[in-house]
Amino acid sequence: MLAGVHHVAIICSDYPQSKHFYVSILGLEVIAENYRADKDSYKLDLRLPDGRQIELFSFPDRPARPSYPEALGLRHLAFLVGSIDAAVAHLKQHGITTEPVRTDEYTGKQYTFFSDPDNLPLELYQS
Repeated sequence: MLAGVHHVAIICSDYPQSKHFYVSILGLEVIAENYRADKDSYKLDLRLPDGRQIELFSFPDRPARPSYPEALGLRHLAFLVGSIDAAVAHLKQHGITTEPVRTDEYTGKQYTFFSDPDNLPLELYQS
């Protein structure tokens, strides 16, 4: 029935700051950017290297995330990377702190967590 994941939607609090983070720091490609006046909201479509997408939204008066990272619902978004060390170094160059790199006890792959500008939990997972 399902063929794959098409996109993940993220609501941000500071649209210019989050756009900079996802485009300039993480390197995602802008597909389309639209301002929706009726909702006072931006919708930014971003392409990951594998073709999947992230939709970045800005909405006024959105509620805060109830807890980090164990809120009910989506726990985190994980990005596949070729080199954990290179990805962590890149984030560090941009002033982004990551948790210590760990090894998945089941797969033997390395991974770490960091946060976007709204403190949403993001993961880097070694391919």
